[in-house]
Amino acid sequence: MGGNLMAWLLVVVAGLLETGFAICLKLSHGFTRLWPTVAFCIFALGSFGLLTLSLKKLDVGPAYAVWTGIGAAGTAIYGMIFLDDLVSTFKIVSISLVIVGVIGLQLSSTTH
Repeated sequence: MGGNLMAWLLVVVAGLLETGFAICLKLSHGFTRLWPTVAFCIFALGSFGLLTLSLKKLDVGPAYAVWTGIGAAGTAIYGMIFLDDLVSTFKIVSISLVIVGVIGLQLSSTTH
């Protein structure tokens, strides 16, 4: 159980790093700005590296879904708060559904 808990922690951190690389991807303006491009590379390598480590202990389907869900929800939330992305009730409900789905997938893999 402890190994799986650590593996899930790696997935969560990898998902947060995915949020970072997605944001840096936008800020890089097509890799034309140096520091956001460098940050993108660091976040991407960290994210994929931690996901890879977690997959030694976890099933790929739920782990990948949690990773992408955290990244997608985190990026959308960050965009609405800091990048003037459109905020709508429908978008907030949709992000909430992604989060509920991610939690459900994580819970379904622990009963395995």
